[in-house]
Amino acid sequence: MSKIHSTAIIDPKAQLEESVEVGAYAVIGPDVKIGARTKVGPHVVIEGHTTIGCDNQIFQFASLGAAPQDKKYAGEPTLLEIGDRNTIREFCTFNLGTVQDAGATRIGNDNWIMAYVHLAHDCQLANNIILANNVTLAGHVHLGDWVFLGGFTTVHQFCHIGAHAMTAFTAAVSQDVPPFVTAAGNRAAPAGINSEGLKRRGFTPEQIAAIKRGYKMIYRAGLSLDEAKAALAQEEGKSSDAAPHLRLLREFLESNTRGIIR
Repeated sequence: MSKIHSTAIIDPKAQLEESVEVGAYAVIGPDVKIGARTKVGPHVVIEGHTTIGCDNQIFQFASLGAAPQDKKYAGEPTLLEIGDRNTIREFCTFNLGTVQDAGATRIGNDNWIMAYVHLAHDCQLANNIILANNVTLAGHVHLGDWVFLGGFTTVHQFCHIGAHAMTAFTAAVSQDVPPFVTAAGNRAAPAGINSEGLKRRGFTPEQIAAIKRGYKMIYRAGLSLDEAKAALAQEEGKSSDAAPHLRLLREFLESNTRGIIR
């Protein structure tokens, strides 16, 4: 039995591995490439220069690879790139990139993306991310590994959210969120570190305690940002076990140009 429903409309130029499944009334455009064992649900529309890896599950009514919601976009052949083993639930909308940035919107591997999530042009998502229902990312947003965004979180354009950070329900993020930090409120403010998430990922009590000390240097010790970075650098030398995580936090601050939530 064919794995492509008879009502699906697939352009002859599209490149689908033989094991791809396509549901009823799905529409797939000519510049689309889909890897092995990916499942495309009914009524899904995949267009533009979109490449999708292996073992993804795309639920009904998702729209992937549509033109950016950007008035500067003039039909340039920009990209949407999706990795492997991602779950993309109902009514998600992922747009192409723009030539004003990297020219591509990218989603990594093993991400769990719930219903009604919007990823605008040029967003860059790493791996093992969870986006709860109705999360909305404006253009050029970057998310690190293991980020968790609570339902109805909105993120302003160009914001970066560091690895292992999380947001509470309805958070409105208008500045960068450092790694490990929990952000809550409108506008989002720091509310401690993501301790429970770190425990679930196998961080040791000592590593979590060191990250908490790093958080206090940034937010509770009355230090300027430059002083906090220097204090983090000193703290790195005290524990080889926690040093990589403190370094991740410090390097995020050093590369920051937009400002962090305060």
